[in-house]
Amino acid sequence: MNTIDLALRNLLRNRRRSLATLLAMVIGLCATLLFGGYAGNTMYAMETGYVQLHGHLQLQRRDYFLYGSGNPAAYGIADYPRLIEQIRRDPVLAPLLTMVTPKLQLGGIAGHFSAALSTNVASVGVIAPEQAVLRQWDDYGAASYTPPMSLLGTPADSVVIGTGVARKLQLCQALGVQPCPAPARVAPAASGPALPEDLAALSAQEARPAAASDVNHATRIEMLAATVQGAPNVVDLNVVKAENFGLKEFDDSFTILHLAQAQRLVYGAAEAQVTAIQLQLHHTAQMPAARARLQQLLDGEWQGRDLAVVDFQTLAPVYGQTIEFFDSVFGFMATLIGVIVLFTVGNTMSMAVLERTTEIGTLRAIGQRQSGIRRLFVAEGLLLGLAGTVLGTLAALGWGWLINRSGLTWTPPGYVYAYPLQVRVWGAWSMLAGSAAGLVAVAGLSAWWPARRAARLQIVDALRHA
Repeated sequence: MNTIDLALRNLLRNRRRSLATLLAMVIGLCATLLFGGYAGNTMYAMETGYVQLHGHLQLQRRDYFLYGSGNPAAYGIADYPRLIEQIRRDPVLAPLLTMVTPKLQLGGIAGHFSAALSTNVASVGVIAPEQAVLRQWDDYGAASYTPPMSLLGTPADSVVIGTGVARKLQLCQALGVQPCPAPARVAPAASGPALPEDLAALSAQEARPAAASDVNHATRIEMLAATVQGAPNVVDLNVVKAENFGLKEFDDSFTILHLAQAQRLVYGAAEAQVTAIQLQLHHTAQMPAARARLQQLLDGEWQGRDLAVVDFQTLAPVYGQTIEFFDSVFGFMATLIGVIVLFTVGNTMSMAVLERTTEIGTLRAIGQRQSGIRRLFVAEGLLLGLAGTVLGTLAALGWGWLINRSGLTWTPPGYVYAYPLQVRVWGAWSMLAGSAAGLVAVAGLSAWWPARRAARLQIVDALRHA
């Protein structure tokens, strides 16, 4: 206690220098914690978006993720309704689940053939009400402004297309897509349907009468795909909305339609299949337990179906890459702040040793040991570190509170809808504890060398120091 009391008094003797050192520590720690809170919230926001899109886990045919995208003929899951029902009724999985839903990915050609226009598309067939439930997942309170499911409540022949697809098919005016400048060269519109007669007849069989569908013919397109037998198949669809999916590659090719329509396009009268079964859990921490139970099911009754469990981190590799990026930036910032604190506290302690050389000689002359001198100066560094930790943490919490209530928003990479700009400092206990311990350790370490030098001063030389 005497050492701590003396260390505190020595710090207060030169308040200006101690305050400058303390201010550098506070600013450095506050900046580090705010960035860490921002990075943490960003990862929660990205996780929320990917879980809403993919679910936590997916059941797919083995190697579908690597080789089978858009190839339902080779990687379809047969008898999927029974598998979904078994998952929903499983005593282990049922309490963990918020939704289990199938989807079918396929590739094809979308055509606005009355305007002699067509483009390659990547499509996904979904059950709209179940996808709407997926989009409500928000375990971290990210409060995302996820748009509603546009297919919800629409007729069976409805489709949602990317804004790029709308531009390519010259549907901008009908769908209200802006901006949509006229291309430099526009192919002349055909006088009649450019769709081949056999495919036009097939499309007419799939299309409902105009009086029954009550749709705007200006937004009708045809989608052509190959069936599992390799024969061409076409359906007539009504575009209900053109959405911006955030990435030009998606906007230029992505379409969403009802699962039954997609299955009719690919499988016709054959047994309908899907390419993935999405499972969304209540909490991400439940993924290991859910994966283990799913693997047990696949190794039992479903053995031989060549199914695999894939998590959302695998389906969205950019998520892991973003975590690595933020970790590297946070590590760089923490190292930089640590170096600044190291030299700042070291310089402060070196100046204190120089100014108090005579006092050190006096203490040594009256019996103070070298360990006592070292302990005194190290205690001063540790007190500075503790004070900087407390004030820096309080400052970060205060600034975080203000930022979280500022109403600012931002759009993560690959998204078109905004998230509230938040920094999660409060509740990030591991980050707070690690940063505080690191700052105190650096402060104590930076004070050790000047303290060692002070303890090794010769008594006679120290007493006659002027």
